[in-house]
Amino acid sequence: MSHRIKRFIEIILLVLSAGLIVYIGATFVRPVKKLSDDNYLPEPRIEFGIVVDSFNVYKGEIQPNENLSSILSHYNIDGITIDKLNKASDSVFDVRKIRAGNRYTVLSSKKNKALYFIYEPSDTAYVVFTLKDSLNVYEGQKHVQVKTIEASGKISGSLWNTFSSLKIDPNLAISLSEIFQWTVDFYAIQEGDQFKVVFDQLSVDDKSIGLGGIRTAWFYHNGQSYYAFKFNDNGSIGYFDEKGNSLKKGFLKAPLKFSRISSRFSNSRFHPILRIRRPHHGVDYSAPRGTPVHAIGNGVVLKAGFAGGGGKTIRLKHSASFETTYMHLSGFAKGVRKGAHVDQGQVIGYVGTSGLSTGPHLDFRVYRGGVAIDPLKLISPPGTPISKINLESYLNQVALKKAKLDGLKVK
Repeated sequence: MSHRIKRFIEIILLVLSAGLIVYIGATFVRPVKKLSDDNYLPEPRIEFGIVVDSFNVYKGEIQPNENLSSILSHYNIDGITIDKLNKASDSVFDVRKIRAGNRYTVLSSKKNKALYFIYEPSDTAYVVFTLKDSLNVYEGQKHVQVKTIEASGKISGSLWNTFSSLKIDPNLAISLSEIFQWTVDFYAIQEGDQFKVVFDQLSVDDKSIGLGGIRTAWFYHNGQSYYAFKFNDNGSIGYFDEKGNSLKKGFLKAPLKFSRISSRFSNSRFHPILRIRRPHHGVDYSAPRGTPVHAIGNGVVLKAGFAGGGGKTIRLKHSASFETTYMHLSGFAKGVRKGAHVDQGQVIGYVGTSGLSTGPHLDFRVYRGGVAIDPLKLISPPGTPISKINLESYLNQVALKKAKLDGLKVK
């Protein structure tokens, strides 16, 4: 065989071998086919714990004079079935409590027959009425999302107006004032006072449903810083300062919320009606008629009746040393009478203008050992501090929370 023929055969064998290798590779190494999104089933849509994809879904609000019967009659449910459903719900939910303005959902078949009726008495609760093969009624709760939010600011005007102008829920101002009501005089807050607060915002289905409570807070007033940290001390939840002292004290700073001081403690005040100068051993809080008046501490009612120029008056005895008086009331709260016990913060009466008075206000007085003292200078007895067994743990937690509060910038 000539050299040229031999070389030609070698080339042919080489080409055939390469082709066989490519074929084998193609046989055993196959390209992966990419699946499109159409190959995947979508997640089922679930509402109120029910997969609703196979139903017609109707949502609405209860209209005035509407009830369970009038609504379900639009979805091919007869009166006998509705009556049975009413009876089935007796031990779960009173259908007479269905209120106009609340939301409802109807899940119906393709033939528009209601199979589920869901009523929402609140943002978080719902009641499911099942109208399938068997009638059933049960209650459920929506998942509440909790988001921790930080807020801060400088006081400009009232606390309420400051929160409104900063687009912070003004109800947070009330919560803040309730936490610091034993230490901060909110009738004397000044322009430039500052606050920082870390709180929980609650939402359901991405809709805000209100505040969940304050976790930590700081208030700067009259040159002094006040801290508040929420803590569970052996099952008792309260607010404490950076040293573990309770913010809750024996007496509130004031018997009213969000009013203004119109007259202070004085040994020589010009009386607006009698037109003479005489001592005014109390503080006048100007507020609209009917504003609730709170007991500044636990006590016993010594008097609840008319007292000459003081008009309708309440006197409370808090201890062997302290008594308080609330005058010019328009009326007394239910159960407030001589000998009755009252709790700190309890509503005992309402602002009025009875007796010698030129307008609605509360004349508030404090006596120590029978001698009138300036209510604004009253030093309140301390509350119960963090227990010794929990103090070290509390201080360790607070160190981190305080550092975070101190790092927040006031807007």
